[in-house]
Amino acid sequence: MAMQIVRWASMFAFLVLISGPSSSQPSPPQAEWINALRNGGFVIVFRHGTTNQDQADTEPLNPKHIGSQRQLNDNGRSLAKSIGESLSKLRIPVGQVHTSLFQRAIDTGTLMGFGEVKASADYTEGGLVVTPIENNRRAAALRKIVATVPPPGTNVVVVTHKPNIVHAFGKDWFDVREGEASVFKPDGSGGYKPIVRIQADVWSELAQDADSFLNSYDLN
Repeated sequence: MAMQIVRWASMFAFLVLISGPSSSQPSPPQAEWINALRNGGFVIVFRHGTTNQDQADTEPLNPKHIGSQRQLNDNGRSLAKSIGESLSKLRIPVGQVHTSLFQRAIDTGTLMGFGEVKASADYTEGGLVVTPIENNRRAAALRKIVATVPPPGTNVVVVTHKPNIVHAFGKDWFDVREGEASVFKPDGSGGYKPIVRIQADVWSELAQDADSFLNSYDLN
């Protein structure tokens, strides 16, 4: 348990307050953070899972040609499935899953197991093959969905790419890893707060103690 507290303390270094005017105030304890996600109202932005590093997108303007794309590796597939199972075990509801048009993002969203996946150019990596205007539009689209309050009692998942995340949210995300999640809280007025960044394997660590954690609090 002591080692788990250390891991949680390290993870929550990324936290800002779920409510309140200043992130300099103390971070909410784990119970509050998990329970908040269980109540819905958050947008969770994932970078797609880990991929085969010997592959490249050789036809980036043709995302329907799956064979010319970088794909999830076995670990990326396993972690995507594990993330979905962990969210379910933690009783964190997901109502919508939006992804990039690239197959590695679609597969990440699908393997989480939350039902229909809606793929869109809004969350697709553009890079140097689309205009700066289009890249800016996609960054704005990602910020827009993060600022949009989800349907009551649910959270929204978006699976996208590192360039989109950095372009939308800034240089603090330059080190975002494959499979990493960034949790945002829409404020209901067209803005949002970043809440926490979570590496792909941390979800399963949290879920390991889900039963004892959930039984310690009135979460019904």
